[in-house]
Amino acid sequence: MVNLIKTGAIKISVLSLLPLLLISSSAFGHGVSGKDAAFLETVTGFSFFPYLYLGAKHMFTGYDHLLFLAGVIFFLYRMKDVALYVSLFAVGHSITLLIGVLGGIRADAYIVDAIIGLSVVYKGFENIGGFKRLGININTRAAVFLFGLVHGFGLSTKLQDLTLTQQGLVPNIISFNIGVELGQLCALAIILLAFQFWRQHESFIKGAVATNLLIMTAGFMLIGYQLTGYLLA
Repeated sequence: MVNLIKTGAIKISVLSLLPLLLISSSAFGHGVSGKDAAFLETVTGFSFFPYLYLGAKHMFTGYDHLLFLAGVIFFLYRMKDVALYVSLFAVGHSITLLIGVLGGIRADAYIVDAIIGLSVVYKGFENIGGFKRLGININTRAAVFLFGLVHGFGLSTKLQDLTLTQQGLVPNIISFNIGVELGQLCALAIILLAFQFWRQHESFIKGAVATNLLIMTAGFMLIGYQLTGYLLA
């Protein structure tokens, strides 16, 4: 019976990470493409709900964001700590998303996305105590905020690749950002519930290192994919 419980807990832990670790062609980028991009380019005027929906959809398919945030909350047991770190990320993400698009500030998308992959590696490495072993002290709150800025800048760069109408651009981008944050909250709620269940079993501690190594591996894959795209572009 004990073995069955342990096995079930391990299966649940893996299932909780499947949405994050299904690295496919869509997983390596977190921009808006396909029919969604075509739709945004045809919208004229203020369109609150379409932009809200696409912002939320972006977060649910933004594997890089979710991998990073899963790493951020992995060892956070108190809800006030979860709220603090998620808020820091959300504020940073919102700042660069809004300023980037509305101010026309951009950088090479491949390089920005490679740094986003680095953020995933950083969080997994921190979770396994890598920096402590190296004697490096990092302000985790500042790091989450700074990487939030990078994540938002990455999305703003992708949005600027689209031909968006200037009519209603400001409220539309704000609507999109609200959708992103709502989608983030919903996705995090699912991840947090899975973590909370897993933490009730001793397999959580035993599997913590392996899980964070998987998170790091996904981050390295993101970095490699983006740098390859940059070199071949």
